[in-house]
Amino acid sequence: MSYSHMMHLALSASGRIPLTRKPYLSSRSLGISSNDVTSVIARVETRGPSHTFKAMAMCMGEGEGERRFPPQHQKSQPGKEYLMNPLPQFRNPNYKPCGKLHGKVALVTGGDSGIGRSVCYHFAMEGATVAFTYVKGVEDIDAKDTLKIINESKVKGSSDPIAIPTDLRYSKNCKDVVDEVIAKYGRIDVLVNNPAVRYYVYSCTLEEITEERLERVFRTNIFSYFFMTKHALKHMKEGSAIINTTSLLAYTASPPSWLDYISTKGAIVSFTRALALHLVDKKIRVNGVAPGPIWTPLEAAALNDEDIATFGSWVPMDRAGQPYEIAPSYVFLASDQDSSYFTGQVLHPNGGIIVNG
Repeated sequence: MSYSHMMHLALSASGRIPLTRKPYLSSRSLGISSNDVTSVIARVETRGPSHTFKAMAMCMGEGEGERRFPPQHQKSQPGKEYLMNPLPQFRNPNYKPCGKLHGKVALVTGGDSGIGRSVCYHFAMEGATVAFTYVKGVEDIDAKDTLKIINESKVKGSSDPIAIPTDLRYSKNCKDVVDEVIAKYGRIDVLVNNPAVRYYVYSCTLEEITEERLERVFRTNIFSYFFMTKHALKHMKEGSAIINTTSLLAYTASPPSWLDYISTKGAIVSFTRALALHLVDKKIRVNGVAPGPIWTPLEAAALNDEDIATFGSWVPMDRAGQPYEIAPSYVFLASDQDSSYFTGQVLHPNGGIIVNG
């Protein structure tokens, strides 16, 4: 079957693909003939809307070697990086730092793993003093590893990093984090709002999204951004920068099985734009980064085996990105020498998806 024919099948089916109802699906070939169009579309339907051309190829036996990642699923949120296989890549050996953040103090929330870890590493390489937060009792191992990474990467003149255990869903805890950073370093020059949780929806209704779950997702993914910004701003001066992590899904709104998560990411985009205008007279820049499919603990904790198998195959670059490919966007936005004319904007390192907004 030709690629164009496969594309036609996927597009024609996309308007009626129901959400998957199974938490775990087998990734083995189903032995479907490339001529059996009806069976192919039926199988795509059971996989859910997050699967496209590569998933179809695997389904037809044409992509036996196309599994991107081995089967794995973490049953609790947030995910843990040290349990992932393979481990996400936070370091690019070819990266050449040049002191873009020398003398700055950066606070990275959710900095223990994934994109947050890579941001901490790159900030330290660029000369920043780094503080980051993590969830106590859940992310302790990842936090310890990240603290070691920053210590080994920091340059002369920067202070020792600190890792702060907390629960950012509540305003008081966010204030306590800011107070600890100020007590240690005296100021905050760069604030990165980054934590997120995401849960899969296995039904076609909203009934699965309970009030408790909805509140947890919103408190983690957007309330924490508001609270951290509110308390940090009291200590941020002209030339400071705030960077919010949103997502490609805020623009594509697909797959709808992540309705609550997507809603928070859309809120972050609007928050970023409004806050940028709110702070423009104070000359504090506010921007965002909207990553595409990146191999992080968020995926290991939110995806089922079938999603893991084809993760990243639906973007034009035909692969998942690594955290080190995203972190330079944060360096750029944190550096006033590079992005002094950027505010209210969102960068899109997403593997080639065209975003006009």
